[in-house]
Amino acid sequence: MVKTESREGSRSEATSVRESGDALMRAPRGSRLGIGLFGRRNVGKSSVLNAITNQQASIVSDYAGTTTDPVDKPMELLPLGPVLFVDTAGIDDEGEVGRLRIERTEQVYSRCDMGVLVTEAGVWGAYEDRILAKLQDEGIPVILVFNKTDLLPLHAAGGADGLMELCREGIPAAARGLPAVCMAASERKGVAELRQALLDNAPDSFVNAPAILSDIVPAGSVVVLVIPIDKEAPRGRLILPQVQTIRDLLDGGCIPLCVRDTELPAALAALEEPPALVVTDSQAFGSVAAMVPDSIPLTGFSVAFARNKGDLLTQAMGTLAIAGLTEESRVLIAEACTHHPIEEDIGTVKIPRLLRKRVGEGLTIDNVRGADFPANLGDYDLVIHCGGCMFTRRQVLSRVRACVEAGVPVSNYGLTIAYCTGVFERSIRAFPWVAEQVMEGSARSA
Repeated sequence: MVKTESREGSRSEATSVRESGDALMRAPRGSRLGIGLFGRRNVGKSSVLNAITNQQASIVSDYAGTTTDPVDKPMELLPLGPVLFVDTAGIDDEGEVGRLRIERTEQVYSRCDMGVLVTEAGVWGAYEDRILAKLQDEGIPVILVFNKTDLLPLHAAGGADGLMELCREGIPAAARGLPAVCMAASERKGVAELRQALLDNAPDSFVNAPAILSDIVPAGSVVVLVIPIDKEAPRGRLILPQVQTIRDLLDGGCIPLCVRDTELPAALAALEEPPALVVTDSQAFGSVAAMVPDSIPLTGFSVAFARNKGDLLTQAMGTLAIAGLTEESRVLIAEACTHHPIEEDIGTVKIPRLLRKRVGEGLTIDNVRGADFPANLGDYDLVIHCGGCMFTRRQVLSRVRACVEAGVPVSNYGLTIAYCTGVFERSIRAFPWVAEQVMEGSARSA
């Protein structure tokens, strides 16, 4: 359970939910807890969102189907932290356009760490059963919101317990043990209760976010971060995985030493003791590996993010499939970011070049970006995903699981580059429990 008091002390209802401030202080989307609002049309999902955010985040109308596409609303839900509310179209939409809206809603499940199932008080049917089954199949914590309680007969207002019991009448056994809130969202009633339910039921995986590297190196140790400055590094800034890794190491009491690849030899020579770890941008794996003695552990930012955001063991094992690719093979490269590809872009240029140099020019490579991800993965022999710094861990794991269920090996950018440049085994050695199983799997397949 998450306590409802922050370090600065208790917060009033008016300030417990607020928008992030200056853009530089805003949490990246991948670090936000995804909370999806699901339900039929006109049950008040948008009103619930407006009530919890205390602003007009979504358009509200008596006309069924007002919300046509998922509406994202990043907020700061104190003391839990940064969250992303997603208001969806009604699951009972009709017609061809309605079918497309439902498909958009279905895509939201993989983005959610929590689900809020909104239904009108006293109404439960096949649509609610369908939403609940989908959320539970995905392993997503569910909170029920019985909205429009102000429309219930006056005699039903026999206290909070009586109202809740009335709302629970007729719901299936699978929903009876779930946390639930009674609301009249249009009147802002039940907001505090919903906020508390969200705090109390936040997944441990979000409240206790996995470390990036600070748990594999001792506090007080020096970790050298090799950060090449190229066209993909925004002027005056570092890219997100590098910033997050620096913060993770600082939180762990480590001493991050940031250098360009051109200054790496001088940095290593200046240290009285060898660093506990060297972490490099994956695109510099080959040259950095040549500079760093084999006795010093070496890995990449993207490899570290395969553990932090995804499943390092599954993705490392999947990387071994590169050895079996032929010119008749088909590879999917998936990028979470939607930035405009630059010259020498890693996903559309550099990795395809490495793979075709190894396999042959006939290798078929498809690229997707952002929320696009094929439903039929069986057409591919390998999926290569980016580090996922802009995705939540649930989103990355959802894609990894989809690959596993389709029987398709899945790797990531850093692991693929390490393999193609001959430093794969070394790049995972910093994670011995993974390296041991991968090497055993490699020996068996050989």
